[in-house]
Amino acid sequence: MPKSPDTPAAFAGQIDLASADLGGAALACSDDFFAGMEHLVLPAAAVFDPDAYTERGKLMDGWESRRRRVPGHDWCIIKLGVPGLVRGVDIDTAYFLGNHPPYASVEAVHLPAETSVEALRTAVEWTEIVPAMPLQRGANNLQAVAVVGEWTHIRLRIFPDGGVARLRIWGEPRPDREAGAEVDLACIQQGGQALACSDMFFSPMNNLVLPKPANDMGGGWETRRSRPPGDDWIIIKLGAPGMLSQVVIDTKHFKGNFPDTVALDGLYWPDAPLPPLTESPDWTEIVPSFETAADRSHSKPVADAGPWTHVRLRIYPDGGVSRLRVFGTPAKSPQVDARLGALNAMDADAAAESMMRCCGSSRWAKRMAKARPFVSWTQARGLADWFWWQLDDADWREAFTHHPRIGADPAKLAAKFSATADWSGSEQEGMVLATDETIQALVAGNTAYEECFGYIFIVCASGLGAEQMLDKLRARLPHTPENEIRIAAGEQAKITALRLDKWEPE
Repeated sequence: MPKSPDTPAAFAGQIDLASADLGGAALACSDDFFAGMEHLVLPAAAVFDPDAYTERGKLMDGWESRRRRVPGHDWCIIKLGVPGLVRGVDIDTAYFLGNHPPYASVEAVHLPAETSVEALRTAVEWTEIVPAMPLQRGANNLQAVAVVGEWTHIRLRIFPDGGVARLRIWGEPRPDREAGAEVDLACIQQGGQALACSDMFFSPMNNLVLPKPANDMGGGWETRRSRPPGDDWIIIKLGAPGMLSQVVIDTKHFKGNFPDTVALDGLYWPDAPLPPLTESPDWTEIVPSFETAADRSHSKPVADAGPWTHVRLRIYPDGGVSRLRVFGTPAKSPQVDARLGALNAMDADAAAESMMRCCGSSRWAKRMAKARPFVSWTQARGLADWFWWQLDDADWREAFTHHPRIGADPAKLAAKFSATADWSGSEQEGMVLATDETIQALVAGNTAYEECFGYIFIVCASGLGAEQMLDKLRARLPHTPENEIRIAAGEQAKITALRLDKWEPE
């Protein structure tokens, strides 16, 4: 079986909206004498047999028109498998070397599903989204679109004639959905998408959410064998935030390599950046772990309906799953709690000032204020960490200045850091029982630390005793400046998270 091609890096995270696996189809063309237009939307990469011929000539895996002997050019109309926001195209001329078109352009239109082929050919006003571009032979000809829009049909024009192996239309699904209807929100045709996974050695992750059943094992999602055993996982963005009812985890075709157990988690964080999404501690288990069986469909109710924006399938220790179906109805954003509502209601300056109580970086605080309104504390906590790690050393050092020294005099601490004195005091409760000897060692250690790195010793002190803090200080003194500032920034991130959880409107 031909291997499905990888998504080009230029369009990472996008879906081939024209793929036959999604229901894409070639509807009409000017000519396909040598090779049929239906090949353009096949999901597998083109193949070539140098010895294969038909009664019309060389057998080619693509669309190929005859040699044009009159003025004009050839064209082909494609119906997208799902309406979508188109970002780019790939006009793939694989194996077309002496017979590829010199130039091509792409047009698009958004029309009702019932529009006839005759109307598409004669009565439609098309929008040019890729102006005529030169094509390289035997190559992936990638091009970002000149006009970004939501489209249902594509017209490929080639000048004047020749062969194209595949046409990939890279974009984001924007399905037409009946209000209130329960659908498979994980399915690509409903806007679902596999965002990330621990491994996809044997088959690509988006196979898991294709609409049609897999024809064989290669049509699912399969990880390599774990060495040593451990959980594999895959994260799916639902086509819309939804209230879920049940899921189907199908191991069809997987007989000696299905997972031993599986579980499903949910998370509510619209438009979450991918890196912090994978690390979020707020995933909620909505289908508890259960044993799977070979070549079988497993239907399970969800323990918590949500709403959720993402689901995470965990498999142990490894193996293959053919399809994941997540049934539910699109839902509005949940009502936020009073604290979050108060933060959202502040003006920008007041919100930034209030956020400075959690972290003393002014740039971080302004970014948090600008990111509002927050729809959940999961989002607020996740973005807080995400924004923090995008800052520079100078921003981190600014935040460090808003902390007292470990073991500082309580009265001086309250005077200098009045906005956070209550938090700082509780965070340093471990100092209460410290001996004079330990306190003096901490004072001396802080002095040595500041002379070495240029800022005070930062540690998330909650739950630590004075001796433990001293041990950490001594362990970090030998670090290089490059490493230590990142360790200190990590401690600040922990402190920020704790303070954000304690945050109350003043």
